[in-house]
Amino acid sequence: MYQLLLRTDDILRQRRWTTNSERPWHTARTLVWIVVLFGMTYGAVMGCFDLQSAGRLWQVVYSAIKVPLLLFATFALSLPSFYVVNMLFGLGHDFRQAIRSIMASQACVAIVLASLAPLTATWYAGSSRYDSAIAVNGLMFAIASGAGQWILRQNYRTLILKNSRHRIMLCFWLFVYVLVGIQMGWILRPFIGSANAPTQFFRADGWSNAYLVVGKLLLRILLE
Repeated sequence: MYQLLLRTDDILRQRRWTTNSERPWHTARTLVWIVVLFGMTYGAVMGCFDLQSAGRLWQVVYSAIKVPLLLFATFALSLPSFYVVNMLFGLGHDFRQAIRSIMASQACVAIVLASLAPLTATWYAGSSRYDSAIAVNGLMFAIASGAGQWILRQNYRTLILKNSRHRIMLCFWLFVYVLVGIQMGWILRPFIGSANAPTQFFRADGWSNAYLVVGKLLLRILLE
């Protein structure tokens, strides 16, 4: 546990091993474990909303699985296009360092989420409104994502100094990651689960298009 905490501190402080390790597989394995452990920690707390209702304990388990799954799935689906564009820009020789920088930012997101878990639990204890629970968790994810992007920018500084085209790649990654992340979050819902709905791993309409649903919602609001 002490070693894990040291590795966590290293990520937040952007220690050299997180992006320039001579043992890349060891680095990747460490970052993956941190995403899993800290992501599951926040996910378990996230699923504790209205825990006194029948069958809600399964939501804790589902949410604990879904948070790291969301981070990994978004990363994996965003990676192919990021790789292709890096090759087209002639940045293939720096790709491994870029990936380790991104993985470190993913680990940072999970770490910050876990640190915010007590705030989420405190909010649950004082409010039983489902819409407010969604808003609070959205805020926590926004804070964690902001911290992750800050870490990514810090880790990318050496790459940008080597070649300014990495700045374009950084913006491209953020754009693709956000697009994919929104859709994956929609597919993997519910993360909190309403007490008025059955506890389930996926919603029945989980494979619908998040952007289409949001667009229809905004259109309906404008027409009313």
